[in-house]
Amino acid sequence: MKLGIFASVFGKKASINMDMIRHAENLGYDSVWTAEAYGNDAVTSATWVLAQTERIKVGTAIMQMPARTPAMTAMTAMTLDHFSNGRFILGLGPSGPQVSEGWHGVPYGKPLTRTREYISIIRKIIAREAPVEHHGEYYDMPVTGAGTTNQGKALKSILHGNPIPIYTASISPNGLRCSGEVADGVFPVFMNPESYDTILKPYLEEGFAKAEGEKSLANFNVLPSVLVIVTDDAEKAKMPIRGQLALYIGGMGSRQKNFYNDYAKRLGYEAEAAEIQNLFLDGKKMEAMAAVPDQLIEDVHIVGNADYVKDRLARWKDAGSKRHVDTMLIGTNQPETLELLAKEIL
Repeated sequence: MKLGIFASVFGKKASINMDMIRHAENLGYDSVWTAEAYGNDAVTSATWVLAQTERIKVGTAIMQMPARTPAMTAMTAMTLDHFSNGRFILGLGPSGPQVSEGWHGVPYGKPLTRTREYISIIRKIIAREAPVEHHGEYYDMPVTGAGTTNQGKALKSILHGNPIPIYTASISPNGLRCSGEVADGVFPVFMNPESYDTILKPYLEEGFAKAEGEKSLANFNVLPSVLVIVTDDAEKAKMPIRGQLALYIGGMGSRQKNFYNDYAKRLGYEAEAAEIQNLFLDGKKMEAMAAVPDQLIEDVHIVGNADYVKDRLARWKDAGSKRHVDTMLIGTNQPETLELLAKEIL
């Protein structure tokens, strides 16, 4: 099993802790990941990190598909791949209805149809087997019709592309099926390492069965996010985690459509997820945080003293040995945590 870390911090000022990233690189971490929501973007951050590192891979978790055309994303990925000597990983996601429609001004529509078309176009561009043509529900290349000059021409990329891993962010059953079919890996946000067989496996394997060529965990990667905090005051350290989980489960979407809420229910917290959402959407955010079960935090993250962390890592190492987890994407601001994890895992 490999280790990766997150680089992006959302806030009033764009910032990246390059000292932590260089430390992780020196410790043998495999990858570092940037992200975007509706503030700083993932690509600029990834470029910044790639320019200041030598060996560690850099990926986007995620680049929002509604924000860019497939061709623009392919151009960006190929350029970063060239400049970094093959260290860039392309992570994509449809985002959610509130961000897609409220921020980018793009109808959310059918996210899985968009994902299939998007990745198909990117792979065609990188392969350069022929000028790219695609006529789908979301993308039309070359585009014709109202508002066009009807002079568009199918083009082949000037830049010669190399194979680039493409991962997608998915947690819903249909999203996981789509990832298994068209992507090289999946970000299932947070994950109980002991729940692969029930939460991920059935849907990924259905996707594998529809994919071109033979596909399995042998050539597909699962990369969950895991917050790790080494502390003697676990209760205090869990407070921001409660806030994050309450935000995702309670507020990242509406009552009608919240993928994270549905996911928490599938993890075994149906009543708790409903309560967290009701409290959060009623404006009772502190009460929503308090409603986040300790067991959920312990299932998906690791917070405690060094001995506790080492003990809990056994679950993750077992998942890694079974290929249920390829890479733990670590969220931490503690250099000593990076060191402990490297010693235990790498």
